[in-house]
This record gives sequence, structure tokens and C-alpha cells, in this order.
Amino acid sequence: MKNKYFYSVKILIVRFSSIGDIVLTSPVVRILNEQLSGVELHFLTKKAYASIVRSNPRIDKVFTIEKSVDEVIFDLKKEQYDWVIDLHNNIRTRSLKSKLQKPSKTIRKLNWKKWLFVNLKINRMPNKHVVNRYVETIEHLGVRNDNKEPEFYISRENEIDPMNQFGFEHYVSVAIGAQYATKRLSTDKLIEILSQIDLPVVLIGGTSDREVANKICTSEQTKTVVSVCGVLNLQQSASVVKQSVHLLTHDTGMMHIASCFDVSMSVVWGNTVPDFGMHPYLPSAKKKVKYHQVDTISCRPCSKIGYQKCPKGHFKCMQMQDSNVIAESILRK
Repeated sequence: MKNKYFYSVKILIVRFSSIGDIVLTSPVVRILNEQLSGVELHFLTKKAYASIVRSNPRIDKVFTIEKSVDEVIFDLKKEQYDWVIDLHNNIRTRSLKSKLQKPSKTIRKLNWKKWLFVNLKINRMPNKHVVNRYVETIEHLGVRNDNKEPEFYISRENEIDPMNQFGFEHYVSVAIGAQYATKRLSTDKLIEILSQIDLPVVLIGGTSDREVANKICTSEQTKTVVSVCGVLNLQQSASVVKQSVHLLTHDTGMMHIASCFDVSMSVVWGNTVPDFGMHPYLPSAKKKVKYHQVDTISCRPCSKIGYQKCPKGHFKCMQMQDSNVIAESILRK
């Protein structure tokens, strides 16, 4: 229920990237939309991620940039915002706030705690999801956390009919990619896992994942495997995941998109760790996610984001993953 005592207010929410981070801002959008009377919500992001927020009916206007806030600063100044909610906190957003000269609240990034964890393996990270820290930036407006999952909206034209698209309805979706190689299972590991799955499998990913997808699809060990890597857009891929019986994923944006839906997940962690506070945000459904990570090696986490090659050269965080255990988690859902 909206707070009927609150005045009309115009708010700009800022988060430039990436997919998962933007999806995790959706609880902030929902809370402001539902709990503030007469609120007008605008969102500023990069053009590459605009579809994530443009499909959200709670957002009234979306501004995008390629590189610089100067691309939109003139239009933003005309809006005369009451508040700027900075959920990115980088050089661009600091420049933006300086130029707009409007009241603002900014997410605490905890960079020094992340540095301690990555470089000295001293874990001072709070036991708090990034969504909770996002919500802290708007509490001054008299709102509170609703403790609900994130939201991801799929337009009608991007909804996929599995039977028409694949010839089957009950399947496991697999997000095979990740921006950094140290977040991804090897092709051989994926084949080992998927060879144990009796249900049909649909591979999700971008154009850069097509080569791996082709190797999995043509492997003699796997059974019914279909790839839509580089074929479907983000919303269409989300529709495929939403309708699957289970998702196997790495620490990726699709992991966060899946947390918006009623789908169970098996999440494989490589060089990153859930302790960074960027695991699936599921305050009301924690039991439907199974984590797979190698806790016996001392070099994790080696980065808060990832690398294109293991810094140590051994890549044990993925090579030591137990394919049988991961497959079992998928089968048990």
C-alpha cells in the first residue's frame, strides 16, 4: 500500500551495468513504486541494457548513454529531479551528480572489504545481499524492504512457446556462458554433467558461446540438446529459462534473471564467491537453489569479477567440480 502522506516526487535511479546488477535494482523500483504516493521513476543506464528496464511498467522514463553522461545531461537537467539514487557509484555517476546538483543517495560499494577478501583472503564482507544495500539508499524516503524477489518483465512478443520452438515442453535450461572465463565450466565438464541428464536440454547464451554449444550438441555423450545461443535476445532467453524445470548456470546475469521466476537452480561458482553478496536474491525461496563450489582451495576468490585465464594456471575452482554431484542436483531439482 502506498504511503498516502508522502508528497509527489520525481526520482532518477542510476545503474549503468551489467545485466545482473540492473536486475537486482528492480526491488528498489518496486518499493518506490508501491510505497510512495505520486512517485515518478526514471532510470539511467547504458544502451546495451535498456531492454531490461524499458520493459518494466513501474518505470516511467528511461535514459541511456553509450559512454558519457554528457550525452543526456541536458535532458536530465530539464527533469528537475527531487532525488538521484546512485546504485553504481563510479566516476560517471559522481560526474552526473555534480552536474545535476540535486539531492542524492549513493550505494556503499565496500571496495576495501572486497580488496581484503580477494588479496589477503580476509573476509570482512557483511552478511548482507547487495539488494539490501540498494534498499538502504532509499530508506530516507520512508520506505522499507518488502523482502520479495527481483522482477524481470518479458514482453508478449518475446514470450517463447517451447513446444513450437523445440518440440518439447519439459526441459532443463543451461546458461553456458559468462563474461569471464574463470566463471565458466569447461566444455568437457559441461558434457560430463549433461550426459547424465535424461530430460531434453536447452543451451542459453550469446554468439560467443556458439562454438561451445556446438561441441556439446554434437557430443556422442549427450542426449537431446538444443542450442539457442546467439539466436534469441535476452528477453526470449529469459522466457526459455522461466518455463524450464531447472536452470544450470554460472555466476551470471541469467542467474539473477532466473531468481525472478519460480524455477529451481544449480549455480556453479568458480573464481567468485557468494560471500560478495551477489548470489541469487531469494528471501522467500532459499531452498530452491543449490550452490556448487570448491571450498578446499586457498586461492578463492581471486577476483570480485573474473579473469580470462586462471592467474595460477591450474583452474582448480572449476576443474575440481564434481560433475556427478552437479548432475544429481539438477535431477533432484
